[in-house]
Amino acid sequence: MTAICGGAGARLLRIIALAAMTVIFLALAETSLAFAAEVDAVGANAPHGFEEVIERVRPAVVGIRVKTEQRGQEVARGQPLPPGSFLDRFFRQFGMQIPTDPAPGSDLTVGAGFLVSGDGYIVTNEHVVASGIEIEVTMDDGKIYPAEIIGSDPQTDLALIRTSAPGDLPYVRLAAKEPRIGEWVLPIGNPFGLGGTVSAGIVSARGRDIGEEPYNDFIQIDAPVNKGNSGGPTFNVRGEVIGVNTAIYSPSGGSVGVAFDIPADVVGLVLRQLREKGHVTRGWVGVRLQEVTPGIADALSLKKAQGALVAQLDEGPAAKQGVEVGDVITFVDDQEMRNPRDFARTVAAIVPGTVINLRLLRNEREIAIEMTVAELPRAAKIEQEEQPDAGERSALGVTLAPARSVSGAGDAGMVILDIKPDSAAAVGGLQVGDIVLSFGKRPIGAATDLNKMVNEARTQGKRTVLLRIKRAGVMSFVAVSIG
Repeated sequence: MTAICGGAGARLLRIIALAAMTVIFLALAETSLAFAAEVDAVGANAPHGFEEVIERVRPAVVGIRVKTEQRGQEVARGQPLPPGSFLDRFFRQFGMQIPTDPAPGSDLTVGAGFLVSGDGYIVTNEHVVASGIEIEVTMDDGKIYPAEIIGSDPQTDLALIRTSAPGDLPYVRLAAKEPRIGEWVLPIGNPFGLGGTVSAGIVSARGRDIGEEPYNDFIQIDAPVNKGNSGGPTFNVRGEVIGVNTAIYSPSGGSVGVAFDIPADVVGLVLRQLREKGHVTRGWVGVRLQEVTPGIADALSLKKAQGALVAQLDEGPAAKQGVEVGDVITFVDDQEMRNPRDFARTVAAIVPGTVINLRLLRNEREIAIEMTVAELPRAAKIEQEEQPDAGERSALGVTLAPARSVSGAGDAGMVILDIKPDSAAAVGGLQVGDIVLSFGKRPIGAATDLNKMVNEARTQGKRTVLLRIKRAGVMSFVAVSIG
């Protein structure tokens, strides 16, 4: 009986084991099928290639050759840039050499552009065509046609030209939405004059400031862009232009995979005005602004380092309507101003003659001022100030001399002749040659004035003071620690 029971028990165990294995097998099979389905879904959404979109948009991209008045220029950030231009400042800021290596004996520059209408209008960079005396565009089929400049805007480095090519030409559209960081993009251009060349990469950043020009917030793309791509478009995978290639980061002169594009929304605004009147009109209220740093925010008792600090007033609507130096602009109508670039771009886009409402902070109080936006005038050239050669030491570690004793320094303020290393002034960013005009809003006429004001601030428990200075003809504020 025991043997019989033992045999039955063994068979039962085998049945149970077989059932368990079956369950495990079915579970594994189900998991495997689910994983395979997930892999298929990912594969369906992953890019397999860009053939279709390239075939659709490439006919609208053109190569541009420009006969120039000066020999040896090369336009894709390799040519000599106008001194003081925002791109010139950008390259100098990063200590980069700008190569000049066109073909020997050549007086042609090369760039790219793209058609935005069937009747021959082409967008490119202003620096591509600015010095041209003769412009030719090469179509995707290799045919060459002359072109003429319709209008240009140096402040955004954009130009509109028109070709005489016959027929209804292929063209592309600007993207209506900003690209997302990480999105695939496809630059097409004319690198080294080779003709229509496609590369691929991603949007790596937005809102890049590569210089002091306030009207662009560049898109940074990580894709191969070389000399000769200037003015060419960068497409998204839907075939829309997200930006215009205008600069590359290039310590060596060749592509390192970092390029900067003018965003499509800026291109659209400029394009409409260039087509209508050949130039761009911008709004202006006559303020010169600077960032609100944490030190400045502390000196002004602001809750956060945000807004646009008024450093200087021109003869314009702001001065006439009661805006004062030292005010911090926080809103234009209902739009918050995080920094001076926000303000510059916002006001520039407003039609002159429009009434706006500025909200600003003054002595820790909020004030609202209405004013009518004027038209931005041409910028005047600023002369460098001469530096003095004698003076007396102040409490902040600077040697000062009255501005009236220094040729070209004017009558107001004190000129910095020397700065003690590691002093509060040196750490705060003051420089030899700066003219210290005021302590906050209190004018300074002697080193003893500054010492007295610093001591008063210390007795009041202040950790930071705000000095208004003049540097190379431009007014600004500098926060200096006195803690």
